[in-house]
Amino acid sequence: MTYPVEGGCLCGAVRYRIKGDPLAQGLCHCRSCRLATGAAGVAWVVVRATDFAYIVGQPREFRSSPRVRRTFCDNCGTSLTYQHDDSPESIDVTTATLDSPERFPPKREVWVGHRLAWEVLDERLTHYERGSAEPARSQGSHRQTSTS
Repeated sequence: MTYPVEGGCLCGAVRYRIKGDPLAQGLCHCRSCRLATGAAGVAWVVVRATDFAYIVGQPREFRSSPRVRRTFCDNCGTSLTYQHDDSPESIDVTTATLDSPERFPPKREVWVGHRLAWEVLDERLTHYERGSAEPARSQGSHRQTSTS
């Protein structure tokens, strides 16, 4: 893949650049991500923090929980990043804000136990009941219960 890649918010007030390969690509169904973005599930590209930089403007930061910082455009509200204090070496970037999001499809789905009951899982991906640090479910497992 050719780097750098760029992205930004809806209004263009905040732009960023990624200069290295992703560490992970996933789709999150947790309640926190849903509320932060207003979407049923959120696609993320995880990159090294040293490979990520804002090139135009600066986003607003919000602590969605004591150890999690999320950023968004203060002008248009676009959700941009997620960073956990326990993982300062990486940053999650909302895939849809990339100029070419189709180049970074999800490779796994996380927090599927929290997904909305009507949200259909992609049977081609590996599913994780919670975070991807936990054991994976088998691919194509479609248990329909939800804890949301």
